Amino acid sequence: MTGLTLWYDRPAIDWETEALPIGNGALGAMIFGGTALEQIQFNEKTLWTGGPGSRQGYDFGNWTAPRPGALSEVRERLDREGRMDPEEVAARLGQPKSGFGAYQTFGDLWLDLPAGPPATGYRRELSLREAVAGVTYTAGGVRHTREYFASHPGNVIVGRISADEPGAVEFTLRASSPHDDKRISVADGRLTMRGALADNGMMFEAQVQVVVEGGTRADEADRITVTGADSAVFILSAGTDYSPVYPAYRGEDPHDAVTATVDKAAAQGYDALKQTHQDDYVRLFDRVELDLGQETPQVPTDRLRAAYTGGDSAADRALEALYFAYGRYLLIASSRAGSLPANLQGVWNDSTSPAWAGDYHVNINLQMNYWPADVANLAETAQPYDDYVQALMAPGRRTAREMFEADGWVVHNETNPFGFTGVHDWATAFWFPEAAAWVAQHLYDRYRFSGDAGYLRESAYPVLRGAAELWLDTLHTDPRDGTLVVSPSYSPEHGDFSAGASMSQQIVWDLFTNVAEAADILDVDAEFRARVLDALERLDPGLRIGSWGQLQEWKADWDEQDDTHRHVSHLFGLHPGRQIVAESPEGEAAKVTLAARGDGGTGWSKAWKINFWARLLDGDHAHRMLVELLTHSTLDNLWDTHPPFQIDGNFGAVAGIAEMLVQSHHGVIHVLPALPPAWRTGSVRGLRARGDLTVDVSWRDGVAEKVTLHTGRDGEIRVRAAVEGPVWDGASRSGDMWSWEAQAGESYTMGG
Repeated sequence: MTGLTLWYDRPAIDWETEALPIGNGALGAMIFGGTALEQIQFNEKTLWTGGPGSRQGYDFGNWTAPRPGALSEVRERLDREGRMDPEEVAARLGQPKSGFGAYQTFGDLWLDLPAGPPATGYRRELSLREAVAGVTYTAGGVRHTREYFASHPGNVIVGRISADEPGAVEFTLRASSPHDDKRISVADGRLTMRGALADNGMMFEAQVQVVVEGGTRADEADRITVTGADSAVFILSAGTDYSPVYPAYRGEDPHDAVTATVDKAAAQGYDALKQTHQDDYVRLFDRVELDLGQETPQVPTDRLRAAYTGGDSAADRALEALYFAYGRYLLIASSRAGSLPANLQGVWNDSTSPAWAGDYHVNINLQMNYWPADVANLAETAQPYDDYVQALMAPGRRTAREMFEADGWVVHNETNPFGFTGVHDWATAFWFPEAAAWVAQHLYDRYRFSGDAGYLRESAYPVLRGAAELWLDTLHTDPRDGTLVVSPSYSPEHGDFSAGASMSQQIVWDLFTNVAEAADILDVDAEFRARVLDALERLDPGLRIGSWGQLQEWKADWDEQDDTHRHVSHLFGLHPGRQIVAESPEGEAAKVTLAARGDGGTGWSKAWKINFWARLLDGDHAHRMLVELLTHSTLDNLWDTHPPFQIDGNFGAVAGIAEMLVQSHHGVIHVLPALPPAWRTGSVRGLRARGDLTVDVSWRDGVAEKVTLHTGRDGEIRVRAAVEGPVWDGASRSGDMWSWEAQAGESYTMGG
């Protein structure tokens, strides 16, 4: 894996566009790499304002007073008139947020470095192969080096400052935070920053231990000074008294846990900490390798991106391969077991009032963060997502009961770490009860990838069943044709409220299909499954081809051909759903819709379009969307921008690249389904397919040369691949479709 390093020839000035991210799931930091002043901005993912204890009061988004008949009145109006203005619906069903809160920066570490001659030979980098950020430069004939990493096993952020001349390491370490409700103290080479947020009383604490080799370390009231050292190491950990348990969301004072964590890490020493970190990281990262025939020019990454044209050059392919690897790195760095899931900014945030609160939007954004988890062979990174979704069920049951008078559970458009499952009053983004069904989809898909019946039974099925219960109780009989529809429904952030908007129907179709399959696999809930199948039979599927050949966004034919809205939500059934087949009338209508919407949009929108076009088997257009994303929606540090920075585009693009190379959502492993002409020759190793399969592919001149499938379970394999060369005895063929009975633990090669 050559060329998997982001590097720059100058320090970062801007946090959003230039600084480099490290993280271990719970902790994140941004490295600036200054030569006179080093800034290390850091986060701990549970540090949030709002929630229980907030001075604003907190209501979980539930209606603060009963609204008898409110939903029925809206449904009746929609039955009569067909549509309602979002502002009017929000006035009837929404309410202002109270105590929702926002994700918080924890603070900054600063290294004041001695004044000296100008730096030469400067390099700032992030190695994706090692998950280590570094800074090197020469000043006064001395080569200075700094290394940084965030260890998941140790739950610490570690930095090492060294030089190639003994006694040349000198700096003062101090900390700052925008939270006035904190105090900083120093003792025995350890800086402690501790406080409680003024808004909700959440306790927070960070500790930084400085260990020196040679020289001296001096403690001052609020800083630590190192003089004449050969090298020095700092070890940081942080925590809060947040607990993911409804309804209080509070646990123990973080002091003892943070102290023990830093003590343990400091006792190990730098080399051992780094080795343990890298062993843990590469176990995940090295599973997948993508070769697009790239050649990485010796230019900084910002210049590589600026020169990118999306053409057929080896340098352009180098950026594309780097971007794919970077997205996998970011998911490992922002989502590991024991932490909250990746939010709108992963784990990184330098503000007390970030855009969209740095929250969990569940009308696509949280889900998109985890699209690559399975297909890109990072299943472990999805554990925080699973835990979070399961934790939403308790508050979601209350919202379902009070708002819908229904069983099951619900969450609307956006949520936080404190079980916000109700509504707010932003007219075009407050109502989306389908979100629970959508977030549940990923759990069932995880089962489809792994085949783990225990996971299906214990984790996925209860979530799916609860989401389905809500819709069994609330689907509305449409007087237009007698079908079951979601009412009121709203196609995210676009148009009027109606009954039976296409996305709403497709999501419920997906949920009912999944939960019925799951109940059958587990051989449980026969009566419930029968109810689901009956409702599925009567459900409007949300698939209509309109007057100009488009897939309709609404049940009525309201689509306009010059509409270029960034949401193309009514193609949910194409991706991430499996309702629409590419080579079908609905698939052709999806192409018409996408062509009309155009290739513009925000970063996450372009990432979704990569996946759409890949599912439509159009590799050229999928690649065109990747080009759009890299050219117009990617910052110099390769973060996705909405704008501003929003990490879902990074993750959505990784999933899209994987979908171009391997698809399996219809029960067939389709090899190179959407290979673009720009990737004439290459290989990929380690992608995952549903059915507990790992896939390696090499291709030349756009044709598969060798396909190897590694099996985790017994059972039939069906493969669609245009591959030349030998295939073992026992495989049957029909055109480009192959099938055979596979055994667990075996590898099967086609071609070669």
